[in-house]
Formats: sequence, structure tokens, C-alpha cells
Amino acid sequence: MLDPQKVRWSTALLAAAASFTLAGCGESAPAASLPRVETAFTLPGDRVYPEGIALDERTGDIYVGSFADGTVYRATPGAPSAEVFLPAGADGRRTANGLRVDPHGRLWVIDSTTGVTVYDLASRTLLARFDATGPADRFLNDIALTPEGTAYLTDSRRAIVYRITADALTEAMSTGGHGELTETFDLNPSLKPHDPGSYTLNGIVADPTGSYLLTVDSTGGDLYRIDLTTTTISKVALEGGDLALGDGLDLDAGTLRVAHNTENTLSRWVLSPDGTTATRTGRHHDDTLATPTTLVHGPETTLVVASQFDNGGPLGPGVPTSPFRVSAVSGF
Repeated sequence: MLDPQKVRWSTALLAAAASFTLAGCGESAPAASLPRVETAFTLPGDRVYPEGIALDERTGDIYVGSFADGTVYRATPGAPSAEVFLPAGADGRRTANGLRVDPHGRLWVIDSTTGVTVYDLASRTLLARFDATGPADRFLNDIALTPEGTAYLTDSRRAIVYRITADALTEAMSTGGHGELTETFDLNPSLKPHDPGSYTLNGIVADPTGSYLLTVDSTGGDLYRIDLTTTTISKVALEGGDLALGDGLDLDAGTLRVAHNTENTLSRWVLSPDGTTATRTGRHHDDTLATPTTLVHGPETTLVVASQFDNGGPLGPGVPTSPFRVSAVSGF
């Protein structure tokens, strides 16, 4: 079934499109079928460097986080520009990486060095905070939510996946709002050898039944499947390419979409029913994607965060192009 809120975003973008940019596609295709890239909405500020994105399926609102200072922005369907939803530095948050909205109207926001905060969207009230403990050399990156309400977070420096159960969230909200992240899966034995300072685990998604997780190793270019019943960690067989520089993931109806950050590329994969094999069915490169860090897919468009990380941000020198934006990619 099509999500009516996602359709609202798609219809508004298609109706507003006056021009678009075409770029080379990795697969042979007629020009008319190539994806097109346009601006979905802009973000206020001259040093935003957005990183994460989340869709509230109840309202169609889109939330975007700033890696530079932890600001969280909200864009309503069809709006040309987002507004500040949570200000920079709120509740001690210095960055806003992975974002997710759960079915109960709560926004989860990752700070790369400290943990994750959970907010009530209606009141913008902080409901709970879960702190990372142990070694300080960490980079908390992305988050996935399973149907029963468990959250899983990746640590790109330590190759660890943390867990917060629904019960742990309930307990934290009823006892002062504080909890700790639980280290649940260690993927170091499974990863290809890499330099100690490399960033590994990045995007993460859960399958619709909550049976397994998929997470990408940006450095090794592999996709890993974590079975939540048996706790088995296995490498997904990739057919037609790899996931080098893979960042954000989006899983929709058996199709996995991947943002490859400094490659300015998106790829599309079809999963086998059990999630053990992924076959590449599309690849699209466009420099206007501006170092895409993550994405969320709707029926007709895919919203992609244009981070500009390599343009005066954490990945390179220079001056960013203003305004910062979230792109809409149609036909992918």
C-alpha cells in the first residue's frame, strides 16, 4: 500500500519541478528514463552540513540533522525551506547524525560522541537520553528501529552495534530519563582488515518483520546481515557491484537504496526474500548530490541529504555552496 504522506511529498515535488539535472547512469538506459535531481527544500544557515534524515509517516514531515552543531530541522510537505525544530546544542547535543521517527511520535537523534536522545514530537520535550560508556574513541552514526520498538545504533570507529529495547526506553522515561547503550553485536571479527582509524559500520536498517538487520561497512564495501533470532552475523552476497563508501541505507519493499558519500552516487539493490543476497539493479552518479550521506524513499521520489562534507566540512577544505539542501531524486 502506498503511504499517503509519502505521496504528498512526491506530488508536491513533481508539480514544482521547473528544471532538473541529468547525469550519467551506471546502467545502460534511454535518456528519458534517467533519474533526475532537483531541490526538495533548503536548510537555513551557512554551515549546516546536514547528515541524517527521518520521515514522520503520520504527518509527512521530514526531519534533518546538522553534523556541525546538532540543530534538527523540520520541513513540512511542499515547503521550500525547513525550519529549526531543535536548536543547536540542545540538551548537550553537539552533532545530529542518524535520525528516526517511531510510530509513537518520538524522534530519535544520535550525537556522534555521546549517545542518543529521544524527543516527543508534539511538545519537543526530551523524553530520554541513552549514553555510550566505555572507550571514548567512538563515532555513533546511524539508527534502525524494529517493529517491536527496539533501536539499534552503529559505531563507525569501533564496529559495534548497540541496542535499546522498548522496555529500556519505558524504564528510562519513568525513572528520570537516563539510560545506557548496550553493546550487543561486535562485527570486528567479520570485517575485512582495515586501518585502526578507519570508519567502518555506517547505515543500518531493519527488515519489516524485525528478523534481521542490514548494515554497511563503508571502508570494506560489504553489507552484513545480523540475524536477530540466532545472533548470527554473515556477509550478504553482493551481485553486480559493491558498497564502497556506502553511507545511509533505505529499505523499502525488498529494495535497498544506498548513498555512496564522496562518490556522489546512489545505488539500488533487490534483496532475496531472506536478505542473504543483494543484486544491483541501478546506479546513478551526479555531482550535484554533493556528498550524499543518507536518504529516504517514497513512491516516486527519493529524498537525499546533500551534506557538502567535502566542501569546507569534515572531509575537505573549501567554502560550501549556499543554501544547504535536501535533494529529490525522481525515477530511482
